[in-house]
Amino acid sequence: MKKFLFGALVLGLMSACNTDSLTNQNEIPQDQEPAIAGALKRSCPSEELRAQMLQKNPSLRLKAEEIEARTQNFVNDLKVGKVLADGTVEIPVVFNVIYNTSAQNVSDARIAEQIAVLNADYGATNSDINKIPSAFQPVAAGDVKIRFKLVATNRKQNSKTGWKSNLEEMKKASTGGIDATDVNKNMNIWVVNSILDENGQAGTLGYAYYPENAGQWYDGLVIGYQYIGKTGASAPFNLGRTVTHEVGHYLNLPHLWGSSDAGCQTDYSNDTPVSPGPNYGNPTYPLNRVCGGVSRSQMFMNYMDYVDDKSMVMFSANQKTRMQAVVAASGPRSGLR
Repeated sequence: MKKFLFGALVLGLMSACNTDSLTNQNEIPQDQEPAIAGALKRSCPSEELRAQMLQKNPSLRLKAEEIEARTQNFVNDLKVGKVLADGTVEIPVVFNVIYNTSAQNVSDARIAEQIAVLNADYGATNSDINKIPSAFQPVAAGDVKIRFKLVATNRKQNSKTGWKSNLEEMKKASTGGIDATDVNKNMNIWVVNSILDENGQAGTLGYAYYPENAGQWYDGLVIGYQYIGKTGASAPFNLGRTVTHEVGHYLNLPHLWGSSDAGCQTDYSNDTPVSPGPNYGNPTYPLNRVCGGVSRSQMFMNYMDYVDDKSMVMFSANQKTRMQAVVAASGPRSGLR
């Protein structure tokens, strides 16, 4: 059983970024997206891929709804003291590195750095956690009680210069990729030289699949080699937070603005302020934006926004509960324990 116990019971029970230099109390209309001219923006099509799959596959949609219902039951049980949230789960991680040039063959040291970043971010021991504004400190997650352990690294050279996210060729040996290592027991991360959208355009940092895909051959994360670890990674996404963000999706966290680019929708965590859409770059707190005519201070420093790596520092308490529900004994990713 891959877990650390700090108490009695284990939990039981359902992709990436840019802002102009905004001044304090700057209010942005609902339909206006902050942007920096010419800056590289975080890009993660996890939500779009999910929406397409749920629309095409009614059984997958029902599974997603069931996971969400179980997650809400888990949340309610925690509220009334039926579950003791005192167990830390360790997730086995397999890196599958597919490279063309030697520079794209990320080193063992960078992979180790990435695991360290995950453990710090999910354990709330990240050195920049003091950046959480005082207004959000009461709802900060603290230790999510999920850890990550590298169990294998697979490597393969391929002449391809890019991999389309909608084809998943990087995940099949028959198409030049690397087959997953038991997706029921391991979180697989494929590292590639370039992620292309369905039109063949580059620019995606990474993406991941939600828990309703647990057990499927394609389940896991795909990350551009430029965004693994810290040493040699590409600024402004050079602190390993792209993987932190995508693991959030893998553990059932939507973006703060909900599952649609329309924004102002629920992310199922009532302690994250409603958001009209992503924030980019390195915003100045407080940053106010409008949903439904109501101005709210944004939690842009949350790992599930689209800001640069150095501005991401926290999960919320409700996000912690959602992730715990996923890896709990009866959760959709219980096999990772």
